[in-house]
Amino acid sequence: MVSSDGREGGSLTFMVRKVWLSMRSAIGESLADFGLTSSQYATLMMTQHRPGMSVADIAREVASSRQAANEMLGGLEKEGLIERRPHPTDRRTHQIYVTDAGRELYARAEIAVDRREAELEAAFTPAQRAAVRVWLSGMAEACR
Repeated sequence: MVSSDGREGGSLTFMVRKVWLSMRSAIGESLADFGLTSSQYATLMMTQHRPGMSVADIAREVASSRQAANEMLGGLEKEGLIERRPHPTDRRTHQIYVTDAGRELYARAEIAVDRREAELEAAFTPAQRAAVRVWLSGMAEACR
């Protein structure tokens, strides 16, 4: 597909969106075996690397509203995968922490996600995969 200004592939924004939706669906199939959505999986991943994130932090990272993030966190909390603790200096904010059960489920799901991503990337060279990761990181930073 060529856009009206001659760019191969059309709008970069919509190409990235299409890839994201396709990958989310493919990874979602793997996550379903663990009873997780992409947002729940991302939350378990993020809160292991950055314990104490707030609901607002998580909402921003998973690109959802605070209300939707709160509902998603409620499901994880009900399953015993995360816990909310009061913030030490802001009584209106809770910090999110992964429980041992959440870490264990994440570790099992991560194996399946890594396997599925490897299948999706199989046609690309290591250099191409590295270039895409550099580009995506740079674009995310540029959009901040």
